[in-house]
Amino acid sequence: MSGTGGEKGEKGDEGRERQDLFSRSALAVFRLNGQFLGVAEELATPAGLTAAWWQVLGAVLRGPLPVSGIARAMGITRQSVQRIADLLVERGLAEYVPNPAHRRAKLLRPTGEGFEAVRKIGPGHAAFADQLAEVLGEEGLAETVRVLERLIGAMETATAAAAETARESARETASAVTEP
Repeated sequence: MSGTGGEKGEKGDEGRERQDLFSRSALAVFRLNGQFLGVAEELATPAGLTAAWWQVLGAVLRGPLPVSGIARAMGITRQSVQRIADLLVERGLAEYVPNPAHRRAKLLRPTGEGFEAVRKIGPGHAAFADQLAEVLGEEGLAETVRVLERLIGAMETATAAAAETARESARETASAVTEP
């Protein structure tokens, strides 16, 4: 009997440790996000951009995308991207072009002025990347990227599983309510 209680206690301690690790990782990512945004603002400002404008322009440098595609790639809401895209278009840094796959969802692409603004960020961006590589080492920087990409994948898997569980629970509740 005491073995069972001990197992529950161990499981509880293990669960608390996992919860602590999850909280610490979230706080670390929030702090890192703030640091990245601060550096991005410093790099983007001389080019006449904000960090957010640079993010959206950067998402479409290789090819035009719909606002929803940019939002998915950046992990933010479509409405946030729409606001920024409209500002970029208003300032002549981007333009909307027809989307052959969807009549109403136009594609956003940078204008020549938008490409030029991002190009101006290049030297500062390269210098900061060199600084990070110097501090972390080449392999350390590469490993950091691999770990962050792995965490992103794990979060996507976990949130998709949680969403599916919630949908199943809602279906079960709905069928229980509607069944006699």
